[in-house]
Amino acid sequence: METPQHPKTNPSGDMSTAENDAQGFEDEVVESGQRMLMFNVIPSWMISFIGHVGLIVLLAFLVMPKRKEITTALEASATPSESVETIDLDMADFDEATEEELSETEFDDVMPVEVETTELEAIESLEMSEFVGAEEMVFDEGDFGDVGAMSGEGSELGGRSGDGKKKALKEYGGTDASEEAVQLALKWIVNHQLPDGGWDLDHRIGPGNHRDSPNPGDKEPARNAATALALLPLLGNGQTHKVGFYKDNVRAGLEYLMANAKQEGRGISFYEKGGGQMYSHGLTSIVFCEAFAMSKDPKLAPYAQGSIWYMEDVQDPVGGGWKYTPRQRGDTSVVGWQIMALKSAKLSGLDINPRTWRLLDKFLNEVSNTNGSVYGYESPPRKRNRSHLGKTSIGMLCRMYMGWDKDTPGLKDGVGWIGENGPDEYKGGEDTSDIYYNYYATQVMKQYGGKEWTTWNSKMRDNLVNTQSKEGNTAGSWFFNAPQRHSSDGGGRLYTTALACMTLEVYYRYLPIYTDKSITDDFRLE
Repeated sequence: METPQHPKTNPSGDMSTAENDAQGFEDEVVESGQRMLMFNVIPSWMISFIGHVGLIVLLAFLVMPKRKEITTALEASATPSESVETIDLDMADFDEATEEELSETEFDDVMPVEVETTELEAIESLEMSEFVGAEEMVFDEGDFGDVGAMSGEGSELGGRSGDGKKKALKEYGGTDASEEAVQLALKWIVNHQLPDGGWDLDHRIGPGNHRDSPNPGDKEPARNAATALALLPLLGNGQTHKVGFYKDNVRAGLEYLMANAKQEGRGISFYEKGGGQMYSHGLTSIVFCEAFAMSKDPKLAPYAQGSIWYMEDVQDPVGGGWKYTPRQRGDTSVVGWQIMALKSAKLSGLDINPRTWRLLDKFLNEVSNTNGSVYGYESPPRKRNRSHLGKTSIGMLCRMYMGWDKDTPGLKDGVGWIGENGPDEYKGGEDTSDIYYNYYATQVMKQYGGKEWTTWNSKMRDNLVNTQSKEGNTAGSWFFNAPQRHSSDGGGRLYTTALACMTLEVYYRYLPIYTDKSITDDFRLE
Protein backbone atom coordinates (compact mmCIF):
# COMPACT_ATOMS: atom_id res chain seq x y z
CA MET A 1 0.00 0.00 0.00
CA GLU A 2 1.33 3.44 -0.93
CA THR A 3 2.46 5.53 2.04
CA PRO A 4 1.24 9.17 1.97
CA GLN A 5 4.07 11.68 1.64
CA HIS A 6 4.13 14.64 4.04
CA PRO A 7 5.90 17.93 3.49
CA LYS A 8 8.93 18.65 5.65
CA THR A 9 7.32 21.70 7.22
CA ASN A 10 3.96 23.49 7.11
CA PRO A 11 3.11 27.18 7.16
CA SER A 12 2.42 27.15 10.91
CA GLY A 13 5.96 25.94 11.66
CA ASP A 14 5.14 22.35 12.74
CA MET A 15 7.94 19.79 13.10
CA SER A 16 9.15 17.75 10.17
CA THR A 17 7.93 14.22 9.57
CA ALA A 18 11.15 12.73 10.94
CA GLU A 19 10.94 14.79 14.06
CA ASN A 20 7.29 13.81 14.49
CA ASP A 21 8.15 10.12 14.14
CA ALA A 22 10.98 10.45 16.63
CA GLN A 23 8.77 12.21 19.15
CA GLY A 24 6.02 9.63 18.66
CA PHE A 25 8.46 6.79 19.25
CA GLU A 26 9.65 8.41 22.48
CA ASP A 27 6.01 8.80 23.65
CA GLU A 28 5.36 5.13 22.91
CA VAL A 29 8.38 4.09 24.92
CA VAL A 30 7.28 6.18 27.89
CA GLU A 31 3.70 4.91 27.68
CA SER A 32 4.88 1.32 27.35
CA GLY A 33 7.16 1.77 30.34
CA GLN A 34 4.26 3.17 32.39
CA ARG A 35 2.08 0.17 31.49
CA MET A 36 4.85 -2.23 32.46
CA LEU A 37 5.33 -0.40 35.75
CA MET A 38 1.61 -0.63 36.51
CA PHE A 39 1.55 -4.39 35.89
CA ASN A 40 4.66 -4.88 38.03
CA VAL A 41 3.31 -2.81 40.96
CA ILE A 42 -0.35 -3.91 40.92
CA PRO A 43 -0.94 -7.60 41.72
CA SER A 44 -2.53 -9.69 39.02
CA TRP A 45 -5.45 -10.61 41.30
CA MET A 46 -6.27 -6.92 41.69
CA ILE A 47 -6.36 -6.42 37.93
CA SER A 48 -8.61 -9.48 37.60
CA PHE A 49 -10.88 -8.20 40.38
CA ILE A 50 -11.27 -4.77 38.73
CA GLY A 51 -12.05 -6.41 35.42
CA HIS A 52 -14.75 -8.64 36.88
CA VAL A 53 -16.36 -5.76 38.79
CA GLY A 54 -16.52 -3.76 35.58
CA LEU A 55 -18.17 -6.68 33.80
CA ILE A 56 -20.76 -7.10 36.57
CA VAL A 57 -21.64 -3.38 36.46
CA LEU A 58 -22.04 -3.56 32.67
CA LEU A 59 -24.35 -6.58 32.93
CA ALA A 60 -26.40 -4.87 35.64
CA PHE A 61 -27.11 -1.95 33.31
CA LEU A 62 -28.09 -4.33 30.53
CA VAL A 63 -30.66 -6.24 32.62
CA MET A 64 -31.95 -3.37 34.75
CA PRO A 65 -35.76 -2.87 34.31
CA LYS A 66 -36.50 0.17 32.23
CA ARG A 67 -39.07 2.79 33.14
CA LYS A 68 -41.70 2.97 30.45
CA GLU A 69 -43.91 6.00 30.03
CA ILE A 70 -47.55 5.43 29.22
CA THR A 71 -49.46 8.07 27.31
CA THR A 72 -52.98 8.24 26.02
CA ALA A 73 -55.04 10.17 23.54
CA LEU A 74 -57.94 12.28 24.74
CA GLU A 75 -60.16 11.62 21.75
CA ALA A 76 -61.98 8.45 20.81
CA SER A 77 -60.28 5.97 18.53
CA ALA A 78 -61.88 5.36 15.17
CA THR A 79 -62.09 1.64 15.88
CA PRO A 80 -62.47 0.57 19.50
CA SER A 81 -60.22 -2.29 20.53
CA GLU A 82 -61.93 -5.65 20.90
CA SER A 83 -59.04 -7.37 22.65
CA VAL A 84 -58.92 -7.40 26.44
CA GLU A 85 -55.14 -7.70 26.27
CA THR A 86 -54.73 -4.32 24.55
CA ILE A 87 -56.40 -1.78 26.79
CA ASP A 88 -57.84 1.26 25.02
CA LEU A 89 -56.75 4.08 27.30
CA ASP A 90 -59.03 6.60 25.64
CA MET A 91 -61.40 7.80 28.36
CA ALA A 92 -63.54 9.90 26.06
CA ASP A 93 -65.53 6.92 24.79
CA PHE A 94 -66.51 5.56 28.20
CA ASP A 95 -69.89 3.90 28.27
CA GLU A 96 -72.71 6.26 29.02
CA ALA A 97 -73.71 6.29 32.67
CA THR A 98 -76.41 3.84 33.58
CA GLU A 99 -76.82 5.17 37.09
CA GLU A 100 -79.11 8.02 38.02
CA GLU A 101 -77.44 11.43 37.66
CA LEU A 102 -76.84 13.41 40.83
CA SER A 103 -79.15 16.32 41.28
CA GLU A 104 -77.77 19.43 39.58
CA THR A 105 -79.66 21.64 42.00
CA GLU A 106 -76.96 20.82 44.56
CA PHE A 107 -74.43 22.72 42.46
CA ASP A 108 -76.04 26.08 41.72
CA ASP A 109 -73.83 28.95 40.55
CA VAL A 110 -70.81 26.77 39.87
CA MET A 111 -68.24 28.68 37.85
CA PRO A 112 -67.98 26.90 34.48
CA VAL A 113 -64.62 25.27 33.97
CA GLU A 114 -63.59 24.46 30.44
CA VAL A 115 -61.01 21.71 30.35
CA GLU A 116 -59.04 21.55 27.14
CA THR A 117 -59.34 18.24 25.32
CA THR A 118 -56.51 18.90 22.91
CA GLU A 119 -55.44 15.53 21.56
CA LEU A 120 -52.13 14.29 22.90
CA GLU A 121 -49.95 12.17 20.65
CA ALA A 122 -50.67 8.52 21.41
CA ILE A 123 -47.22 6.99 21.66
CA GLU A 124 -48.41 3.50 22.44
CA SER A 125 -51.20 1.45 23.96
CA LEU A 126 -50.74 -0.31 27.25
CA GLU A 127 -50.26 -4.02 26.67
CA MET A 128 -51.47 -5.84 29.75
CA SER A 129 -49.47 -8.88 28.63
CA GLU A 130 -46.35 -6.90 29.54
CA PHE A 131 -47.30 -7.07 33.20
CA VAL A 132 -46.07 -9.99 35.25
CA GLY A 133 -49.18 -11.94 36.25
CA ALA A 134 -51.36 -10.27 33.61
CA GLU A 135 -52.35 -13.65 32.23
CA GLU A 136 -54.32 -14.17 35.43
CA MET A 137 -56.38 -11.03 34.88
CA VAL A 138 -59.14 -10.50 32.35
CA PHE A 139 -60.54 -7.00 32.57
CA ASP A 140 -64.07 -7.47 31.40
CA GLU A 141 -66.95 -5.77 33.19
CA GLY A 142 -68.89 -9.01 33.19
CA ASP A 143 -66.22 -10.66 35.31
CA PHE A 144 -66.57 -8.19 38.16
CA GLY A 145 -69.84 -9.37 39.61
CA ASP A 146 -69.00 -8.51 43.20
CA VAL A 147 -67.38 -5.22 42.27
CA GLY A 148 -70.70 -3.91 41.03
CA ALA A 149 -71.97 -4.02 44.58
CA MET A 150 -69.28 -1.61 45.66
CA SER A 151 -71.28 1.32 44.37
CA GLY A 152 -74.59 -0.03 45.57
CA GLU A 153 -76.46 -0.05 48.83
CA GLY A 154 -74.91 -2.21 51.51
CA SER A 155 -71.37 -1.82 50.27
CA GLU A 156 -68.65 0.17 51.98
CA LEU A 157 -68.81 2.79 49.23
CA GLY A 158 -72.58 2.57 48.95
CA GLY A 159 -73.39 5.71 50.92
CA ARG A 160 -71.77 8.15 48.52
CA SER A 161 -74.79 9.10 46.42
CA GLY A 162 -78.57 9.07 46.20
CA ASP A 163 -80.66 7.71 49.03
CA GLY A 164 -77.64 6.07 50.60
CA LYS A 165 -76.00 9.45 51.13
CA LYS A 166 -79.13 11.04 52.58
CA LYS A 167 -79.58 8.13 54.96
CA ALA A 168 -75.95 8.12 56.06
CA LEU A 169 -75.92 11.90 56.65
CA LYS A 170 -78.90 11.62 58.92
CA GLU A 171 -77.79 8.48 60.74
CA TYR A 172 -74.18 9.43 61.44
CA GLY A 173 -74.48 13.10 62.33
CA GLY A 174 -74.19 15.14 59.16
CA THR A 175 -76.27 18.29 58.67
CA ASP A 176 -77.49 20.49 55.85
CA ALA A 177 -74.77 22.95 56.84
CA SER A 178 -72.00 20.34 56.68
CA GLU A 179 -73.14 19.14 53.26
CA GLU A 180 -73.39 22.71 52.00
CA ALA A 181 -69.78 23.20 53.09
CA VAL A 182 -68.82 20.12 51.07
CA GLN A 183 -70.50 21.47 47.94
CA LEU A 184 -68.80 24.85 48.36
CA ALA A 185 -65.43 23.08 48.74
CA LEU A 186 -65.99 20.99 45.61
CA LYS A 187 -66.81 24.14 43.67
CA TRP A 188 -63.57 25.82 44.80
CA ILE A 189 -61.55 22.72 43.94
CA VAL A 190 -63.07 22.32 40.47
CA ASN A 191 -62.63 26.02 39.70
CA HIS A 192 -58.88 25.56 40.15
CA GLN A 193 -58.54 22.70 37.69
CA LEU A 194 -56.00 23.42 34.95
CA PRO A 195 -56.67 23.22 31.19
CA ASP A 196 -54.68 19.97 30.94
CA GLY A 197 -57.11 18.28 33.34
CA GLY A 198 -54.82 18.22 36.37
CA TRP A 199 -54.28 20.41 39.41
CA ASP A 200 -51.25 22.09 40.97
CA LEU A 201 -50.52 22.66 44.67
CA ASP A 202 -49.88 26.27 43.65
CA HIS A 203 -53.55 26.98 42.95
CA ARG A 204 -52.71 30.43 41.57
CA ILE A 205 -51.37 28.90 38.35
CA GLY A 206 -53.71 28.90 35.35
CA PRO A 207 -56.11 31.11 33.43
CA GLY A 208 -58.83 33.26 34.99
CA ASN A 209 -58.95 36.07 37.54
CA HIS A 210 -60.35 33.85 40.29
CA ARG A 211 -56.99 32.28 41.21
CA ASP A 212 -55.92 34.87 43.74
CA SER A 213 -56.57 32.93 46.96
CA PRO A 214 -53.56 33.17 49.30
CA ASN A 215 -51.47 30.36 50.80
CA PRO A 216 -50.38 28.30 47.80
CA GLY A 217 -48.35 25.15 48.28
CA ASP A 218 -44.63 25.79 48.19
CA LYS A 219 -43.22 22.32 47.59
CA GLU A 220 -41.54 21.25 44.38
CA PRO A 221 -44.07 20.48 41.64
CA ALA A 222 -46.14 17.43 42.53
CA ARG A 223 -48.87 17.42 39.91
CA ASN A 224 -49.92 13.79 40.43
CA ALA A 225 -50.35 14.39 44.17
CA ALA A 226 -52.26 17.63 43.63
CA THR A 227 -54.57 16.04 41.04
CA ALA A 228 -55.25 13.03 43.27
CA LEU A 229 -55.98 15.30 46.25
CA ALA A 230 -58.53 17.19 44.14
CA LEU A 231 -60.19 14.03 42.78
CA LEU A 232 -60.57 12.22 46.10
CA PRO A 233 -63.23 14.62 47.53
CA LEU A 234 -65.11 14.44 44.22
CA LEU A 235 -65.10 10.64 44.33
CA GLY A 236 -66.00 10.78 48.02
CA ASN A 237 -69.09 12.78 47.08
CA GLY A 238 -70.22 10.19 44.56
CA GLN A 239 -68.86 11.93 41.46
CA THR A 240 -67.23 9.68 38.85
CA HIS A 241 -66.33 10.03 35.18
CA LYS A 242 -69.74 8.49 34.43
CA VAL A 243 -72.06 10.04 36.99
CA GLY A 244 -72.41 13.43 38.60
CA PHE A 245 -72.44 17.13 37.93
CA TYR A 246 -68.63 17.14 37.78
CA LYS A 247 -68.19 13.98 35.70
CA ASP A 248 -66.34 15.86 32.93
CA ASN A 249 -63.91 17.27 35.50
CA VAL A 250 -63.35 13.82 36.98
CA ARG A 251 -62.80 12.35 33.51
CA ALA A 252 -60.25 15.03 32.66
CA GLY A 253 -58.45 14.49 35.97
CA LEU A 254 -58.26 10.74 35.43
CA GLU A 255 -56.98 11.29 31.90
CA TYR A 256 -54.27 13.58 33.22
CA LEU A 257 -53.09 10.92 35.68
CA MET A 258 -53.29 8.19 33.03
CA ALA A 259 -51.10 10.26 30.72
CA ASN A 260 -48.52 10.63 33.50
CA ALA A 261 -48.41 6.95 34.44
CA LYS A 262 -45.07 5.19 34.07
CA GLN A 263 -44.67 1.46 33.72
CA GLU A 264 -41.95 0.07 35.98
CA GLY A 265 -41.38 -3.65 36.05
CA ARG A 266 -44.73 -5.36 36.43
CA GLY A 267 -46.48 -2.28 37.85
CA ILE A 268 -47.50 1.29 37.13
CA SER A 269 -45.83 4.14 39.02
CA PHE A 270 -47.15 7.59 39.88
CA TYR A 271 -44.08 8.36 41.96
CA GLU A 272 -42.87 11.95 41.61
CA LYS A 273 -39.22 12.67 42.27
CA GLY A 274 -38.69 15.69 44.49
CA GLY A 275 -42.15 16.94 45.43
CA GLY A 276 -44.70 14.22 46.11
CA GLN A 277 -42.55 11.07 45.97
CA MET A 278 -44.39 8.05 47.43
CA TYR A 279 -47.13 10.33 48.72
CA SER A 280 -48.01 10.97 45.07
CA HIS A 281 -48.17 7.28 44.29
CA GLY A 282 -50.28 6.37 47.32
CA LEU A 283 -52.81 9.15 46.71
CA THR A 284 -53.11 8.37 43.01
CA SER A 285 -53.49 4.67 43.70
CA ILE A 286 -56.46 5.42 45.99
CA VAL A 287 -58.03 7.45 43.18
CA PHE A 288 -57.84 4.64 40.61
CA CYS A 289 -58.91 1.92 43.04
CA GLU A 290 -61.94 3.95 44.19
CA ALA A 291 -62.85 5.09 40.68
CA PHE A 292 -62.68 1.50 39.47
CA ALA A 293 -64.76 0.20 42.38
CA MET A 294 -67.41 2.90 41.92
CA SER A 295 -67.70 2.86 38.13
CA LYS A 296 -66.92 -0.79 37.36
CA ASP A 297 -65.12 0.48 34.27
CA PRO A 298 -62.61 -2.18 33.14
CA LYS A 299 -60.49 0.49 31.43
CA LEU A 300 -59.42 1.71 34.86
CA ALA A 301 -58.42 -1.79 36.01
CA PRO A 302 -54.83 -1.79 34.71
CA TYR A 303 -54.11 1.50 36.46
CA ALA A 304 -55.65 0.35 39.73
CA GLN A 305 -53.97 -3.06 39.70
CA GLY A 306 -50.71 -1.74 38.28
CA SER A 307 -50.43 0.86 41.03
CA ILE A 308 -50.83 -1.85 43.67
CA TRP A 309 -48.19 -4.04 42.05
CA TYR A 310 -45.73 -1.15 42.01
CA MET A 311 -46.56 -0.38 45.65
CA GLU A 312 -45.79 -3.98 46.61
CA ASP A 313 -42.54 -3.97 44.64
CA VAL A 314 -41.18 -0.87 46.42
CA GLN A 315 -42.30 -1.84 49.94
CA ASP A 316 -39.43 -2.04 52.43
CA PRO A 317 -38.65 -5.79 52.32
CA VAL A 318 -37.24 -5.73 55.86
CA GLY A 319 -39.31 -3.32 57.90
CA GLY A 320 -42.52 -3.57 55.89
CA GLY A 321 -43.33 0.11 55.42
CA TRP A 322 -42.97 2.89 52.86
CA LYS A 323 -41.30 6.25 53.05
CA TYR A 324 -40.35 8.88 50.45
CA THR A 325 -38.37 6.69 48.05
CA PRO A 326 -38.69 3.03 46.97
CA ARG A 327 -37.70 0.40 49.56
CA GLN A 328 -36.72 3.05 52.09
CA ARG A 329 -37.38 2.32 55.76
CA GLY A 330 -41.00 3.29 56.36
CA ASP A 331 -42.74 6.01 58.31
CA THR A 332 -46.32 6.07 59.59
CA SER A 333 -47.39 9.07 57.51
CA VAL A 334 -46.53 7.60 54.11
CA VAL A 335 -47.78 4.15 55.17
CA GLY A 336 -51.22 5.63 55.95
CA TRP A 337 -51.88 6.60 52.33
CA GLN A 338 -50.59 3.29 50.96
CA ILE A 339 -52.80 1.22 53.23
CA MET A 340 -55.85 3.26 52.24
CA ALA A 341 -55.05 2.37 48.64
CA LEU A 342 -54.69 -1.30 49.58
CA LYS A 343 -58.02 -1.12 51.38
CA SER A 344 -59.73 0.25 48.27
CA ALA A 345 -57.99 -2.34 46.12
CA LYS A 346 -59.21 -5.12 48.40
CA LEU A 347 -62.76 -3.84 48.10
CA SER A 348 -62.36 -3.69 44.31
CA GLY A 349 -61.42 -7.36 44.07
CA LEU A 350 -57.88 -6.63 42.88
CA ASP A 351 -54.87 -8.86 43.49
CA ILE A 352 -52.84 -8.26 46.66
CA ASN A 353 -49.94 -10.44 47.77
CA PRO A 354 -50.51 -11.85 51.31
CA ARG A 355 -46.88 -11.01 52.05
CA THR A 356 -47.81 -7.33 51.83
CA TRP A 357 -50.16 -7.71 54.80
CA ARG A 358 -47.59 -9.58 56.85
CA LEU A 359 -44.97 -6.90 56.28
CA LEU A 360 -47.47 -4.16 57.14
CA ASP A 361 -48.35 -5.90 60.37
CA LYS A 362 -44.65 -6.08 61.20
CA PHE A 363 -44.23 -2.36 60.52
CA LEU A 364 -47.17 -1.39 62.73
CA ASN A 365 -45.85 -3.56 65.55
CA GLU A 366 -42.42 -1.93 65.32
CA VAL A 367 -43.68 1.67 65.50
CA SER A 368 -46.20 1.17 68.32
CA ASN A 369 -46.02 0.57 72.04
CA THR A 370 -46.68 -2.78 73.68
CA ASN A 371 -50.45 -2.98 73.21
CA GLY A 372 -50.61 -0.93 70.01
CA SER A 373 -52.46 2.07 71.44
CA VAL A 374 -49.87 4.76 70.61
CA TYR A 375 -47.82 5.08 67.40
CA GLY A 376 -44.65 6.95 66.51
CA TYR A 377 -43.21 8.12 63.22
CA GLU A 378 -40.45 5.56 62.64
CA SER A 379 -40.14 3.99 66.10
CA PRO A 380 -42.29 3.42 69.20
CA PRO A 381 -42.91 6.53 71.33
CA ARG A 382 -41.48 6.44 74.82
CA LYS A 383 -44.56 8.06 76.28
CA ARG A 384 -47.78 9.65 75.15
CA ASN A 385 -47.78 13.27 74.12
CA ARG A 386 -49.91 15.35 71.80
CA SER A 387 -47.35 15.20 69.00
CA HIS A 388 -48.16 11.49 68.61
CA LEU A 389 -51.90 11.98 68.06
CA GLY A 390 -51.67 12.19 64.28
CA LYS A 391 -49.50 9.07 63.96
CA THR A 392 -51.66 7.22 66.47
CA SER A 393 -54.79 8.05 64.46
CA ILE A 394 -53.18 6.58 61.34
CA GLY A 395 -52.10 3.49 63.27
CA MET A 396 -55.57 3.00 64.74
CA LEU A 397 -57.24 3.27 61.34
CA CYS A 398 -54.78 0.79 59.84
CA ARG A 399 -55.47 -1.65 62.66
CA MET A 400 -59.21 -1.31 62.14
CA TYR A 401 -58.94 -2.02 58.43
CA MET A 402 -56.58 -4.91 59.03
CA GLY A 403 -59.01 -6.74 61.28
CA TRP A 404 -58.70 -5.65 64.90
CA ASP A 405 -61.94 -6.28 66.78
CA LYS A 406 -63.64 -3.36 68.48
CA ASP A 407 -62.87 -4.74 71.93
CA THR A 408 -59.13 -5.19 71.29
CA PRO A 409 -57.43 -3.51 74.30
CA GLY A 410 -55.00 -1.51 72.20
CA LEU A 411 -57.80 -0.17 70.01
CA LYS A 412 -59.95 0.78 72.99
CA ASP A 413 -57.04 2.54 74.69
CA GLY A 414 -56.04 4.41 71.53
CA VAL A 415 -59.56 5.57 70.75
CA GLY A 416 -60.01 6.65 74.35
CA TRP A 417 -56.84 8.75 74.23
CA ILE A 418 -57.85 10.41 70.96
CA GLY A 419 -61.29 11.13 72.41
CA GLU A 420 -59.80 12.71 75.53
CA ASN A 421 -57.82 15.17 73.40
CA GLY A 422 -60.63 15.88 70.96
CA PRO A 423 -60.31 17.53 67.53
CA ASP A 424 -57.62 20.14 66.99
CA GLU A 425 -59.99 23.10 66.69
CA TYR A 426 -59.16 26.17 64.65
CA LYS A 427 -59.82 29.45 66.42
CA GLY A 428 -58.88 31.90 63.66
CA GLY A 429 -56.10 34.41 63.22
CA GLU A 430 -52.62 32.96 63.57
CA ASP A 431 -53.87 30.03 65.61
CA THR A 432 -53.13 26.58 64.20
CA SER A 433 -55.19 23.50 63.51
CA ASP A 434 -53.78 20.17 62.45
CA ILE A 435 -56.16 19.07 59.70
CA TYR A 436 -53.99 16.01 59.06
CA TYR A 437 -54.69 14.71 62.56
CA ASN A 438 -58.36 15.71 62.33
CA TYR A 439 -58.76 13.91 58.99
CA TYR A 440 -57.47 10.55 60.24
CA ALA A 441 -58.85 10.81 63.77
CA THR A 442 -62.34 11.63 62.46
CA GLN A 443 -62.34 8.39 60.46
CA VAL A 444 -61.18 6.44 63.51
CA MET A 445 -63.86 7.89 65.76
CA LYS A 446 -66.60 7.45 63.19
CA GLN A 447 -65.63 3.83 62.57
CA TYR A 448 -65.55 3.19 66.32
CA GLY A 449 -68.96 4.79 66.80
CA GLY A 450 -70.94 5.18 70.02
CA LYS A 451 -70.77 8.13 72.37
CA GLU A 452 -67.12 8.64 71.50
CA TRP A 453 -68.13 9.48 67.93
CA THR A 454 -71.09 11.64 68.94
CA THR A 455 -68.92 13.82 71.17
CA TRP A 456 -66.13 14.10 68.60
CA ASN A 457 -68.44 14.80 65.67
CA SER A 458 -70.26 17.77 67.15
CA LYS A 459 -66.98 19.60 67.75
CA MET A 460 -65.27 18.62 64.51
CA ARG A 461 -68.25 19.25 62.23
CA ASP A 462 -69.24 22.65 63.57
CA ASN A 463 -65.67 23.91 63.75
CA LEU A 464 -65.03 23.07 60.09
CA VAL A 465 -68.32 24.57 58.94
CA ASN A 466 -67.69 27.78 60.87
CA THR A 467 -64.08 28.25 59.72
CA GLN A 468 -64.66 27.68 55.99
CA SER A 469 -64.10 30.81 53.92
CA LYS A 470 -67.40 32.22 52.66
CA GLU A 471 -66.34 35.34 50.75
CA GLY A 472 -64.68 36.23 47.46
CA ASN A 473 -62.59 33.80 45.45
CA THR A 474 -61.56 31.91 48.61
CA ALA A 475 -65.20 30.92 49.29
CA GLY A 476 -65.40 27.18 49.93
CA SER A 477 -61.76 26.73 50.91
CA TRP A 478 -59.80 26.33 54.14
CA PHE A 479 -56.24 27.01 55.16
CA PHE A 480 -54.79 25.97 58.50
CA ASN A 481 -51.37 27.26 59.45
CA ALA A 482 -49.86 24.31 61.27
CA PRO A 483 -46.15 24.21 60.43
CA GLN A 484 -44.37 20.85 60.77
CA ARG A 485 -47.69 19.08 61.16
CA HIS A 486 -48.39 18.16 57.54
CA SER A 487 -50.89 20.99 57.04
CA SER A 488 -49.14 23.99 55.54
CA ASP A 489 -45.59 22.82 54.92
CA GLY A 490 -45.97 22.38 51.18
CA GLY A 491 -49.56 21.41 50.43
CA GLY A 492 -51.11 24.84 50.85
CA ARG A 493 -54.78 25.73 50.43
CA LEU A 494 -55.61 22.95 47.95
CA TYR A 495 -54.27 20.33 50.35
CA THR A 496 -56.07 21.64 53.44
CA THR A 497 -59.31 22.17 51.50
CA ALA A 498 -59.26 18.62 50.15
CA LEU A 499 -58.65 17.08 53.59
CA ALA A 500 -61.25 19.28 55.28
CA CYS A 501 -63.79 18.42 52.59
CA MET A 502 -63.16 14.67 52.95
CA THR A 503 -63.43 15.05 56.73
CA LEU A 504 -66.96 16.43 56.26
CA GLU A 505 -67.74 13.57 53.84
CA VAL A 506 -67.00 11.06 56.61
CA TYR A 507 -70.71 10.34 57.13
CA TYR A 508 -71.06 8.62 53.76
CA ARG A 509 -67.57 8.22 52.27
CA TYR A 510 -67.13 4.81 53.94
CA LEU A 511 -69.80 2.91 55.82
CA PRO A 512 -68.77 1.87 59.34
CA ILE A 513 -66.77 -1.28 59.98
CA TYR A 514 -68.30 -2.39 63.26
CA THR A 515 -71.92 -2.79 62.19
CA ASP A 516 -73.97 -5.39 60.36
CA LYS A 517 -73.95 -3.13 57.30
CA SER A 518 -70.21 -3.27 56.88
CA ILE A 519 -68.08 -5.75 54.99
CA THR A 520 -66.18 -6.85 58.05
CA ASP A 521 -64.36 -9.80 56.51
CA ASP A 522 -63.21 -8.18 53.28
CA PHE A 523 -60.18 -6.42 54.70
CA ARG A 524 -58.80 -8.86 57.21
CA LEU A 525 -55.10 -9.56 57.41
CA GLU A 526 -54.40 -12.69 55.39
